Amino acid sequence: MYRSVLGVVLGLQFIAGAYGQTWCGKPYMQNQTASAPGGNFAIPSYSSSPLLAFRCAPAIRPYLEEDVGSGGGILIDTPVVNYQIAGAEPISLPSSGSLSSAGSLDVTVSVNGTTLGTAKVPLNATAYEIPISLKSFTPQMAAYSVSCSATYSGSSGSQTYNAAAALSVLPNPSNSSVTKMDLRTGALLAKPANGTGGDYAPVFPIGFYTTYDPYLTSNLSVLNELKEQGYVHPVPTFDNTTQLDEVLDRMQEVGLYLMYDMRFTYMNASSVTEQVNMIKSRPNLLLWYTGDEPDGTSDPLNATVSAYDLIYSLDGYHPVSLVLNCQDYNWVNYTAGTDVVMQDVYMVSNNVTFSSEWNTVCTADYGCCGCDNCQSIPQGDVGGLYPDNSTLWDMYAQGVPANSGVGTFGAISDRVQSFQNRLEVMGWERTKAMWTVPQAFGGDGEYWPRAPTGEEWIVQSFLGMNRGALGVVPWNDPTPSDIKSSASMLALALPILTPFLFSGNATRSNYFVNGVDVATWTMGSDTLVIAANTQYTNGSVQWSDINASGSGLQSALSSGSVGIDGQGFTLGGVGAVALVPGDRLEQGGAKGAAVPLGVARSAWGAALFGGVAGLVLTVL
Repeated sequence: MYRSVLGVVLGLQFIAGAYGQTWCGKPYMQNQTASAPGGNFAIPSYSSSPLLAFRCAPAIRPYLEEDVGSGGGILIDTPVVNYQIAGAEPISLPSSGSLSSAGSLDVTVSVNGTTLGTAKVPLNATAYEIPISLKSFTPQMAAYSVSCSATYSGSSGSQTYNAAAALSVLPNPSNSSVTKMDLRTGALLAKPANGTGGDYAPVFPIGFYTTYDPYLTSNLSVLNELKEQGYVHPVPTFDNTTQLDEVLDRMQEVGLYLMYDMRFTYMNASSVTEQVNMIKSRPNLLLWYTGDEPDGTSDPLNATVSAYDLIYSLDGYHPVSLVLNCQDYNWVNYTAGTDVVMQDVYMVSNNVTFSSEWNTVCTADYGCCGCDNCQSIPQGDVGGLYPDNSTLWDMYAQGVPANSGVGTFGAISDRVQSFQNRLEVMGWERTKAMWTVPQAFGGDGEYWPRAPTGEEWIVQSFLGMNRGALGVVPWNDPTPSDIKSSASMLALALPILTPFLFSGNATRSNYFVNGVDVATWTMGSDTLVIAANTQYTNGSVQWSDINASGSGLQSALSSGSVGIDGQGFTLGGVGAVALVPGDRLEQGGAKGAAVPLGVARSAWGAALFGGVAGLVLTVL
């Protein structure tokens, strides 16, 4: 994304007679002076006394007319915190004892004074669901305003808390697809992309941003091959509507979801209106895509919200997505205008502290290195050096210095986690989901001298997933064959992994041991382990390091060198593994029943629909 857009942006800036160019608000040309970009995320103030951040949201967005008979739910979150995050108010807890013994909240959910449901909700609860009836709601395009109130009887008497949520109960669409969001987990719910009907099921989107012209337009049979490789996100421009229809028709025929991209036109209301009305009825439309790194290009701060509101006024049946490139530049403004926020840290092979494009240093207030505010590997970290780069090894034969410019995979983990933390601070963790964009390019003469290896690509993807990313959208295709093979391997494994990733009952824990990034998802007596070695040297993890027994765990995905025994596991340089209970591996992911499939199995893993990998195309 950054690569394709920057040249266009620079050209527009020069044409407009701009006096200076910036990326992420920072000057980057040699003749420019450093200037602090501002726009930083406001760190919440600490509170020495506990606070309750009472929140509520619908369980599903949107509900449809056809759902009225089956009912709905309102999710209640009651985090007790010590920071002034959105909606946090003081709570008088007992002076001793744990939160579990501190009582509960009496919660009432209502609309226009009519009570929909009540419940006693524990403190520090996550996604506590209160069932509600939808029978009194007339389906309409405008959302209903739900009021949630809570009373806590504490040491200082009764305290009352209030929150609100937007509940969508839409008319059944007469001629279009619908993509719902399960706000319990952030998962997308959709019917099969080929338009043949079927039930809604969770979709884990995996697929490349895909070059549109001439890669797709010159040979529609490429789409048959891409069906075997992942979902498609065609990247504009789409100048010939007849040609576009042919591509999208073939996508539907082969069962590919569409992530429709309006990056160059999303600030043009008339163009957005025309495109949304043209595309919204397609059965394989999964979601919209508006801003492509709007923070990098310093788009107007209200641009993404304006586009978001317009799209919802025209459609309302599909979520909206965008990707942000900057580490911390007007994040709140741009993220306000999306349902799915993505990050695209591209740290493989480039110099993250000195720009090969502009021959300048990169700091917090100056320069552009293709990886905003990314840090170098730690001083002396030989394990962080790519082993096949002899020039790099010769340069650092006497030891790796501080600020070497060699990027660290940890930048991906940090970026995804920081975005997740900000969602929680803003009170958006329930209503917005997080996806990740692995680097799948390089060697084109820009910042990145080489493309990642397939093993490095898996590491990037796992690092995002380990911090809660629920979609993997690499930039871009065409891409090297080993990356394609690794992406296929991940798609094949997803049917086994998604029952954990999409479970509202799974508890995720994160660890970093000897250079290995590990996440565990515990669901009842079962555990999923996903591990990625961020070093180019061996890394070992003991089961005791991650509070797991390891008993019965088997590999659902193995990338690079992997060794597993009763004590733990060892990963070779940038090796990765996903471990699941053996009986789940045998049953295709779910005990007692195979994961429901919406399409036939393919080289990318068949279960590309029912709760597994959704093949989506984002066309370039």
